[in-house]
Amino acid sequence: MATVLVLPAGPASAADLVAARLQMALSLGWHIVLACLGVGMPALLLYAEWRAIRTGDGDSMRLARRWAKAIGVLFAVGAVSGTILSFEMGLLWPGLMGTYGEVIGLPFALEGIAFFVEAIFIGVYLYSWDRLPPRIHLLSGVPVLIAGVASAFFVVTANAWMNQPVGFVVENGRVRDVAPWRAMFNPATPPQTLHMIVAAFMVAGFATAGVYAVAMLRGRRDRYHRLGFMIPFTMAAVFAPIQILLGDYAAKFLAEYQPAKLAAAEGLFLTRAGAPLSLGGFVVDGELRYAIEIPNGLSLLVGYSPHTVVQGLDQVPVADRPPVTPVHLAFDTMVGIGFFLLLLSAWYVLAWGRRRELPRSRWFLRLAAVSGVAAVVAVEAGWVVTEVGRQPWVVYGRLRTFDAVNPVPGLWIGFAVVSLVYAVLTVATVYVLRRMARAPQELTHAPQEPE
Repeated sequence: MATVLVLPAGPASAADLVAARLQMALSLGWHIVLACLGVGMPALLLYAEWRAIRTGDGDSMRLARRWAKAIGVLFAVGAVSGTILSFEMGLLWPGLMGTYGEVIGLPFALEGIAFFVEAIFIGVYLYSWDRLPPRIHLLSGVPVLIAGVASAFFVVTANAWMNQPVGFVVENGRVRDVAPWRAMFNPATPPQTLHMIVAAFMVAGFATAGVYAVAMLRGRRDRYHRLGFMIPFTMAAVFAPIQILLGDYAAKFLAEYQPAKLAAAEGLFLTRAGAPLSLGGFVVDGELRYAIEIPNGLSLLVGYSPHTVVQGLDQVPVADRPPVTPVHLAFDTMVGIGFFLLLLSAWYVLAWGRRRELPRSRWFLRLAAVSGVAAVVAVEAGWVVTEVGRQPWVVYGRLRTFDAVNPVPGLWIGFAVVSLVYAVLTVATVYVLRRMARAPQELTHAPQEPE
């Protein structure tokens, strides 16, 4: 049985706990959008430049140069929000970092290395246009893509450990025999990292395509805008069915390792065979009401049989149950958007397969224009399921969130200050990106390699 660490009680109030959680939610929710773009957009950039070098396509080169500038801005802003997050881990949650810092320090250290590699090569890439041979310049961007994916992987392994804490033992209330590599490669690492990295590529693809879909709706149907839409949308469409499969993998993982989170996500209060899949609804008097139920759906999802027994919240002590309504609605939102993006991708693939052109309906472009926002909402909803579904634990089964929060009163002040910082960052980032989007296109010809 896991040993639950209870730290010495401090003067932390319930209001301070709420402030700390809201501040962390704001920081994570804001940063994760930039992180997704930082993971996925380099792939679009490198493909566009490769295509330009290979075919001499000037439109592809113009896209590459414009996307490179956007990546530079987003990386700079992401560095600010990432720095804020690193400080918040220690300032808001000393009970977590002070107790388990040596256990989860390795992935954070590796993420720091990946960040510096990414920063160095972004600088090289941005400032070596026309100074390096085309193929060498293209290769200088490859470490940006690799480091971005690696950075996301390392950070998510730390969160995965919070869901499946392994790699240590507790003796006399102290952490001993730390195995950092085992902690990093815990049982939750494969489903969480795969799910998150694929989501990042989808967000980057749909969000970038959405910008060009809006332009096309406004009448800009030239080749530059069509290409600017097709490259990112194709990438996102490829990952959409993969994400559905990974979502199924993640749900089966929860059924085995975190049944309370799955029960909250599905609003299942009673352990039973033939458990239904519940769509919508909210909790009233300890039961899920007004939901649309698919008979045997959850049992079939978990064990491919209507006779599979699925654990409900009745097997979890009341004090250890996550809040059901927000987790359930967030889960439904994530899954619903995932299938919406899958169907939109299928529409695109079918139209291209038949006529080698985009779907002719303006409704396709309208839906594509909102697909980026929808993908972001799905990612945010997924993190609500991951984080709120783990409550009341900050380290699942080991350390409660209330015991990990900073006991110093007045955390609301920090939350207010950080909220102001993010408001300024949001306005500044949107302003700069809009100015860049309105700037005249560069009449750039693709460089040719010497024979």
